[in-house]
Amino acid sequence: MDPVSPVLLFDSGIGGLSVLAEVRKLLPQAPVIYAADNAGLPYGTKTEAEIAARVAGLLGRMTERLRPRLVCIACNTASTIALGIVRDVLEVPIVGTVPAIKPAAAMTQTGVIGLLGTEATIRQGYVDRLEAEFASDKLLLRHAAPGLVTAAEAKLRGEPVDPGACAEAVAGLRRQPGGERIDTVVLACTHFPLLMEELALAFGPDVRFVDGAQGIARRIAFLTAGQPWQRRDADLALFTRGGDDVDALRPGLARYGLDRVEVF
Repeated sequence: MDPVSPVLLFDSGIGGLSVLAEVRKLLPQAPVIYAADNAGLPYGTKTEAEIAARVAGLLGRMTERLRPRLVCIACNTASTIALGIVRDVLEVPIVGTVPAIKPAAAMTQTGVIGLLGTEATIRQGYVDRLEAEFASDKLLLRHAAPGLVTAAEAKLRGEPVDPGACAEAVAGLRRQPGGERIDTVVLACTHFPLLMEELALAFGPDVRFVDGAQGIARRIAFLTAGQPWQRRDADLALFTRGGDDVDALRPGLARYGLDRVEVF
């Protein structure tokens, strides 16, 4: 294994930074390339066929050019739809991101769990199967909150977070039958943990949150255990589209150790 071979983290936007933060804790010496398909953002409003084709195509070209030792699809929507296809076509280890329903079921005291995700994620059969396997004796309430994706992207650019986005997410869960008893919320989009403070304020002190970032980082550390690491250059953020909005992200990206920004 080439010590400078990077870990490639892929997301539709900047949500996967919540995963990167956990990877840094376990593998501080690991060279990282963070790839954001902002030209395709948002994924949540696309069809399954569009997402599968786009993710598989992009990751095929990226792995050929960048030669990562491992690819992490740090996006719930892309993972629940395209993970199997990508694993079939790429010859590197692939780590996906799935809604953290199992730990949420272990955490809840009331038996009522809220799940916030994109429109595409919450309708997937993959989520149905996770619910059946790990939360069949719980009440799982789902709500699509695309406004939180926009709010998270704005926050990293240093813009004010629209409180209405968090309020809508809360209302979307609370107004469902049993919603008043929610005590645990699954953040089934990697963008959403970037709004943890705002969501905690909106939901109130009696609600706990769970996401998959720590588990993903542990899986990456396990799959790369014993491998040598060497960071030859500053870690890189790749975008599929440039523009002023990307330039505005540079200070926020630097806080995650991504000091270089390029367009793929």
